[in-house]
Amino acid sequence: MIKRVSSFIATLMIIAPLAFGQTSTWIPDKAHSEVDFTIVHLSLSKVRGHFGNIEGTIIMNDADITKSTVNVIIDVSTVYTGVGPRDSDLKSANFFDVAQFPKASFVSTSVKKSGMGLTISGDLTLHGVTKPVVLQAEPPNGPVTGMDHKPHSGFSATTTISRTAFGIAPKYPVAVVGDEVKVTIDLDVAKQ
Repeated sequence: MIKRVSSFIATLMIIAPLAFGQTSTWIPDKAHSEVDFTIVHLSLSKVRGHFGNIEGTIIMNDADITKSTVNVIIDVSTVYTGVGPRDSDLKSANFFDVAQFPKASFVSTSVKKSGMGLTISGDLTLHGVTKPVVLQAEPPNGPVTGMDHKPHSGFSATTTISRTAFGIAPKYPVAVVGDEVKVTIDLDVAKQ
C-alpha cells in the first residue's frame, strides 16, 4: 500500500507542473488580421491607414493568461491609405523606408489583467528603432471553430506612439504631420 501511495505521489509530482504550465500556440489568420493607424494631417484632419500580412505567435498559458507571450511581425511594405501617391511616399525614405526596414515587430515583456481586459507591455521595433510600448487589450473573443476546422479567437488592442521617437519623417514638423499615432491591432488567431 505504501509503495502504491509513493508511486502515485511521484506520478503527481511529474504531471502537476505539466498540467499547470499547459500552453497553446496561436498564429494570425492573415486574411482577417491587420494593424490600423490614425495620424493628424495639417493639424486639421485625421488620416487613416493600415498594414496587412501580419505574422507571429501568441503562446497562451491556459491556466494563467498573464504568463502568455505575444510576438507579432508587421509587414510595413503593405501600408495602405487608399491614396496611391501617398502610399508610395509612406514607403519611401521620407517615412517608413521599407527598402531598408520592411518589417516591424512587437515582442511582449509582460501581460497583466486590467479590469475585463489586459495590459500588454513590450518592445516595438519600427524603422530600426526599438522602444517600449503598452497595449490596452480588450477581452478576447471566442474561441469559435473557423473554416479551417481550428479554434479561432479574436484580439483587439490599442496604443499611441510618437513617430519622431522612432525616427519617422523627422523633416516634417508636427504642424504638417502629427507626432502622435494611434495604433489598433486586430488579430484573428488560429490555434495550432
